[in-house]
Amino acid sequence: MPNLGIAATIARARARGSVGNLTSECDAMAKLSAGLLPYRVADDGSLTVLLVHPGGPFWRNKEEHAWSIPKGEYPAEEDPREAAAREFTEELGFPVPEGPWIDLGTIRQSGGKHVRAWAVQADDLTLEGVVSNRFEMEWPPKSGTMKDFPEVDRAQWMTIPEATTRLVASQVEFLARLSASLEARSD
Repeated sequence: MPNLGIAATIARARARGSVGNLTSECDAMAKLSAGLLPYRVADDGSLTVLLVHPGGPFWRNKEEHAWSIPKGEYPAEEDPREAAAREFTEELGFPVPEGPWIDLGTIRQSGGKHVRAWAVQADDLTLEGVVSNRFEMEWPPKSGTMKDFPEVDRAQWMTIPEATTRLVASQVEFLARLSASLEARSD
């Protein structure tokens, strides 16, 4: 049975109010995002998850509650599972790990975006060769100069306590849902 003792960590995050506003209903006008949360369970039962740090100048010096699951926006007519797979590959440059997906449901981020996520076991996924897609923006603002940035500047495997402090607050709920799902499977 995996040692997934994250209930206390998640409970503390919820008590601080840093888990975010959760909802299962999607507003018609809200932006939609889909993502994939890779995880692995070590021989000792410890759980780690793969998170990404957003690229660009706004996120450069931010760590706490700045990281995310690999995800991206999609139009309402697109299948969210297909969007999650596409975004994973765009943000990391790797094919989606094989194996069953665990449905983690939907959360609502503080800005109103609805994020649908799945988890997939990725024991063999190394971070060598991470290559993210890129975006262009005016930088510095109002300078008229366009600069190119990676969408993701770093990817890292993290323990659940570390992920809880680095993950965007509303996405911490995905860690609790993953833990509950894995615990239910091991019973």
